[in-house]
Amino acid sequence: MKKAGFLVLIASSLLVMAKRAAGQAQGDSPPVHVRSTFRFALAIPLKRAAHFFGPEGERCWAGSSWNPEFLYPQPGKDIEGAVFTVQHDTHKSVWVNTRFDLDAGRMQYVSFLPDTLVSIVDVQLTVVDPSTTKVEVTYSRTALSSTANNKVVELGGSDKTSGPHWQSAIEGCLKTQPPS
Repeated sequence: MKKAGFLVLIASSLLVMAKRAAGQAQGDSPPVHVRSTFRFALAIPLKRAAHFFGPEGERCWAGSSWNPEFLYPQPGKDIEGAVFTVQHDTHKSVWVNTRFDLDAGRMQYVSFLPDTLVSIVDVQLTVVDPSTTKVEVTYSRTALSSTANNKVVELGGSDKTSGPHWQSAIEGCLKTQPPS
């Protein structure tokens, strides 16, 4: 089994265990699952675009709240299998980079916010022409208990409309970085 498949299996197992641990009381609504996709294009080649979708690469455009703290590797860098945390207000999420293939333009992350939700973020980059890359991002979010259902639904709604923000932020970042 490839490392990425193994990491996805681990993340799926964690999700199942977390749901069981949540001990849903009878009569509670089941935890919700929301899947949202957005798309946009960047006027850069795929090879350059791919670097903006790793935890380190996102620092340029994702805003001041995006400050991954790497547990593995040390020092931190964008690789498949990386494990890092991100502080969200009073909560800290754990992230695992389950796929990081720059050449193929594929990145995937599993994020776990204890007692709240699990998210899978899947990024697919596709060559439109030598100087244009199509970006497709799919978020799959699952509440770990019915008490997180509203949060998951809210995030799912926000995810759907994130394309223009991501595109604008990456384009702003491109203006500050010389072509490589």
